[in-house]
Amino acid sequence: MTLTSFDIVIVGAGPAGGHCARILAKSGRKVLLAEQNDSFNKNDFSSAATPLETLSKFDLPESVIGCFWHKLTIQTSKVSQTWESPKSLGVVLNFAKFREFLATEVQQYGSEVCLGYRYIKHSQANGKSIVEFKQLSDGKLIQVSTKVLVDATGFARAIMYEKENDKPDFLSGTGIEYLIEVEPEVYDKYANDLIFFLGDKWMPKGYSWIFSMEQNRLKVGAGRIFLDPKTVKNLEPLKKYIHLLIDEYLKSKSYKIIDKHGSTLKYSQGLKDIYCQDNIIAIGDAVSTVNFLGGEGIRHGMDGAEIAGKYIAKYLDGKISNFRDYEREMHRKFDKKWQISERLAVRKYIDDVNDVLTDKIIYYLKYMKTEEVMNIVFDYKFEIIYRGFGGYLKRKIKAFLDKFRG
Repeated sequence: MTLTSFDIVIVGAGPAGGHCARILAKSGRKVLLAEQNDSFNKNDFSSAATPLETLSKFDLPESVIGCFWHKLTIQTSKVSQTWESPKSLGVVLNFAKFREFLATEVQQYGSEVCLGYRYIKHSQANGKSIVEFKQLSDGKLIQVSTKVLVDATGFARAIMYEKENDKPDFLSGTGIEYLIEVEPEVYDKYANDLIFFLGDKWMPKGYSWIFSMEQNRLKVGAGRIFLDPKTVKNLEPLKKYIHLLIDEYLKSKSYKIIDKHGSTLKYSQGLKDIYCQDNIIAIGDAVSTVNFLGGEGIRHGMDGAEIAGKYIAKYLDGKISNFRDYEREMHRKFDKKWQISERLAVRKYIDDVNDVLTDKIIYYLKYMKTEEVMNIVFDYKFEIIYRGFGGYLKRKIKAFLDKFRG
């Protein structure tokens, strides 16, 4: 580290932290992006599937792409439906390369990136934050000062909350993913496909997935949602369902595990996170910027980072004295769809909608166009599910959605 005083210190080099640092560094601010892992290959925790427009919206290069996909499959305990397009619908990012790209851009714009720096604490002095890090390579303590401090520490929310008891109630989730190398014939069968698995057979109180990656490599994962950690003790381990997918669905006989990784998600019910305090602002998973129904957070975290970046610039230029308008704009943008996603997630994963209704919904989705299904899965336009359907299914789903909207 060459500097000890910065305009902005961002703790956490995930998608939200890295993109926020990239934006502000590009505008000429002095930024420090600090990450506790000493390599982006460590804690490579995201499944990282996203629609195609993410690339152009956030100016991402092909070098961060694991694969393009043009098929979307939903498999329940009894029903399987696939929608496809002659053109690419989305990508699966190489998460390590993606975060490394953001950090490299920060450096190219003249700011600093420090890997292997663990956040310890901060204090206030003369309107600035004094931030203390431990350099993990040698245990050395380092202090820097900053005009703005950004909490991008994800579910840990390490900066915004001093004590665990200060945190709001959370819906929690946990997931594990394997990156495996399979036989060419197995890979070719599932290449360019995004496959989601619902139902008790594949993942009770959650969902599992298979995403294609680089040649002969697949991501196979499983995740579950829970309100009470005690509930998890009564469930089978996640790895059981990952091996079920590999053995029964893929039928791979000689696969090789390249990597295992996992993560935790803590989502504030009703979005009651603390977004800002004095010169401190929180972004990404630290303020629940994630679709809790599907666990997708990359593009939403980057969206929120752009909003935060706008207010940080105004703050540094003396145009605003606090970040309250940032909190208001985040709520305007995300509240409505996140509340619906939250309620549907509780209904599906915790209250446990039975497999029969899940099968019926997926069966009738086959009549929809690929574009409509994409709108449901990635844009959360749930009203499309019952639009145009008659009879039993329309009445059931409409009542289901109306109940939670009411």
